[in-house]
Amino acid sequence: MNVKSNWGRTRTIIVVTLGVLLVADVAVGIFLWRTSLQNAAEMRAEVQRLTLRAKLGQAEVARDSKIRASLPQAEKDCDNFYRTAFLDEGSGYSSVDADLSSIADKAGLRISDTTFKEKDVKTHGVKEVSIATTVEGDYSAIIQFISGLERSKNFYLLNDLQLNSAKAGAIRLQLNLRTFFRS
Repeated sequence: MNVKSNWGRTRTIIVVTLGVLLVADVAVGIFLWRTSLQNAAEMRAEVQRLTLRAKLGQAEVARDSKIRASLPQAEKDCDNFYRTAFLDEGSGYSSVDADLSSIADKAGLRISDTTFKEKDVKTHGVKEVSIATTVEGDYSAIIQFISGLERSKNFYLLNDLQLNSAKAGAIRLQLNLRTFFRS
């Protein structure tokens, strides 16, 4: 009987061990299942991030293609601006002087003391010309003059204006302009 009781005890140990292994197996299965759910959620989030990134990339490619397609027209526009807005260096000074005088006459201003200062801009094939001039007249005439500068066929940048004096309704302004000549 000793063999039977040893066999019973061994059988009990085996059954308990198998039960413990079964419970451990179920616990590992539940752990893996929950982990796979978390990984699935992370994977879905990663897929959403990658999808969004792909859409943004496609939008950038579309925008780049649109820009690339518009480059020839932009180049033509720049060349046209260069030819029409920038005067030739040979006739530029007299054209600017005549244009400023014409704008001042239309506005009803007196223009005086116009000086030019030239500066080479070597990398762009143009010369920057600083223009200092003095205008005198009433407020509305000065506004018309500045408006005339904006509408002129020539390209002017108004850098600075300073009030020199004001007498009996007349304002005297020192204007500093810039323009560019093709060299």
